[in-house]
Amino acid sequence: MQLLRPAAVFDGEHRLGAAEVLVSGQRIVAIGQDLDVGDAEIIALEGATLLPGLIDLHSHVLLHPYDRVSWNDQVLCEPQALRVARAVGALAETLAAGFTTLRDLGTEGADDADVGLREAIERGIIAGPRLFCVTRAIVARGSYGPTGFASHVCVPQGAEEVDGRESIAAATRRQIRAGAQWIKVYADYRYGPYGDARPAFSADELELIVRIANDAGCPVAAHATTSEGMRRSTLAGVATIEHGDGGDAEVFALMAERGVALVPTLAVSEAMAGYRGLADDDPARLRKRTSFAAARASGVTIANGSDIGPFAHGDNARELALLVEHGLTPLEALRAATSVAARVLRCDDIGVLRSGARADMVAIEGNPLDDISRLRRVRAVWKDGVRQDSLT
Repeated sequence: MQLLRPAAVFDGEHRLGAAEVLVSGQRIVAIGQDLDVGDAEIIALEGATLLPGLIDLHSHVLLHPYDRVSWNDQVLCEPQALRVARAVGALAETLAAGFTTLRDLGTEGADDADVGLREAIERGIIAGPRLFCVTRAIVARGSYGPTGFASHVCVPQGAEEVDGRESIAAATRRQIRAGAQWIKVYADYRYGPYGDARPAFSADELELIVRIANDAGCPVAAHATTSEGMRRSTLAGVATIEHGDGGDAEVFALMAERGVALVPTLAVSEAMAGYRGLADDDPARLRKRTSFAAARASGVTIANGSDIGPFAHGDNARELALLVEHGLTPLEALRAATSVAARVLRCDDIGVLRSGARADMVAIEGNPLDDISRLRRVRAVWKDGVRQDSLT
């Protein structure tokens, strides 16, 4: 057994102040003061705050920053073995940053490699967070990429293309058979004669994906940046909307009514704006801020997800800093990355510190409830009760 003695505890919902946390095996067995610890190992964490292991609901471990190698070149030019090897390092960096759970939302041309990575983690072959996989995202034929080639040239796509109900059903079932725990669909994307974002699936097609996925116990995440794509996805019964850049008060109110969570991915938007040299008052950046303010005002559930991969792995805390910058309190941001994210995943034993929960924990120097930037000062990480820095 281990007895952790931090200066303060955040249990995923509330600031508890000073408390002891008793761990036996993979589980927390008690939280309180003056616990009966027997022969437990005492771990003093002076000056540190103990939190549940953090959760990032939107990651791409098989991508790396676009300012190093473009998305097109990663998908078309990099061997899958190279991408998997690089992902092993990305997973280790993520875990060291205090994120003990990831939902990975698409391999982007690397087939079902995320499932193999998940199995390697579960078997203890490599170190990494608990991984929820979608394998390949589902996209409407002709709407995704890589693009820009002559019409007679066929190139591998970054996601699984479908066309019509039979194709949609087959792809959804194939992904479930391949090991997907969630299904991701691009409800809209930039395509068509003008290259602007527009819906890619009808309401009936989205409902078919959701019905097949839900029958198998797989929730659905929808990439949606247009109000209409968000509306169709919400009515179809998806569990989360990713990005939501073009959301307005009406569609966010509908999401709140239907219990659909928003994963705003502020960090990737800022990273991409930086790559493109966009000014602070660029319309795309202003639209993101306006939509987030509308989401916050609507009462929709906001859950943490950074869309990491296009920017450096291990920098997942950037999203929480931006959530605070955009109007959440540090307490709300931390809930979004712990108990709220766990509820989105439908897991009741992660994202919290309580008796019976998994002993996924991170010790932070200082108190991130007062200063969210403290999340970058990780002292120690435990996953299933095992201190990860003791393995290196």
